[in-house]
Amino acid sequence: MVYVHVPFCRSFCTYCDFYSEIAGAQLYDSYSDAVCAEIRQRAGEMDGSLKTLYFGGGTPSVLPLAVLTSLLLALEEAGYGGPFTEFTMEVNPEDIVERGPGYLQSLKSLGVDRVSMGIQSFDDALLRWMNRRHDAERAVQAFRMVREAGFGNIGIDLIFGLSNLSDEVWDATIERAVALEPEHISCYQLTVEGESTLADLVAAGRYTEADDAQCRRQYDRLCEKLSDAGYRHYEISNFARPGFEARHNGGYWNRTPYVGLGPAAHSFDGTSRSWNSSSLDGYTRTVEVLSLEEARIETLMLSLRTDRGIGADFLQEHCRKEDIDRLVEEGALERNGTRYRIPEDHFFVSDEIIRELI
Repeated sequence: MVYVHVPFCRSFCTYCDFYSEIAGAQLYDSYSDAVCAEIRQRAGEMDGSLKTLYFGGGTPSVLPLAVLTSLLLALEEAGYGGPFTEFTMEVNPEDIVERGPGYLQSLKSLGVDRVSMGIQSFDDALLRWMNRRHDAERAVQAFRMVREAGFGNIGIDLIFGLSNLSDEVWDATIERAVALEPEHISCYQLTVEGESTLADLVAAGRYTEADDAQCRRQYDRLCEKLSDAGYRHYEISNFARPGFEARHNGGYWNRTPYVGLGPAAHSFDGTSRSWNSSSLDGYTRTVEVLSLEEARIETLMLSLRTDRGIGADFLQEHCRKEDIDRLVEEGALERNGTRYRIPEDHFFVSDEIIRELI
């Protein structure tokens, strides 16, 4: 598994605090040189047991094709070339419309077989508030262009839990998303991140967070509507047509080792986690070896986010029997054969359930 972070955006979203720089041609060459050098340096770490490739960001769709090609060639020279079991590219709808069908065909020729599109909302007022570059019409246009280009695995991202998102608009958003028939839908509850514009708005009293009741209501509505539309709710925030679950992201939840390349990218080798500094100018890498307790907690947290859950042997070995029995009695845990899982109607409070087990 390899993740490549593309730290460029044409504008910054209200809610985002991921490391990113304003896109500009003068930065692309230095970025390419730095990542290609890192690829050469870390070639031996790239395990092909789950051979997925994921370009995330930031906004990977602002990257010139020449830079994307140079990164893929460097990966190939390092022994991690295609074909991949899954090659995902995150895109912004506006980039797709602006760059056109030829750009999409180029992505296909480079091996991209899964497109993840950050739509976030189909309400123009909310999109403006989020400082997104596209409107609802352009989002639909971009999705259709990707489909017409022959991509058979398209995911879209949506956001709920905004105090300025009414239930009626949220219902309409879900229905419009389902009408597009994407293979995958990721839905995230809005959170206030420390270095975001949203955090500044909250501090200034210009935005009030949605209360738990509104967030829970919108999450429940999401689960109901996507279930009715035939999507499998396979992870707390992720829904897929059967067979289109994200393989790369599934590797994260299974604690499969992966290499993260580029500024601010994270990696995991099975026993330690590492991360690159958030800088285009000579980024460095920090390594932290996980203790047995940290590995135990990670396994619990990541496994119980999924509908598959966690092995009964692991849970019984590492958690108190009385806690497991109580949660089962309360309906917050259920046993299915050799595994325990959090049932969907308790996914919204999964953090609290996991804390009780830890």
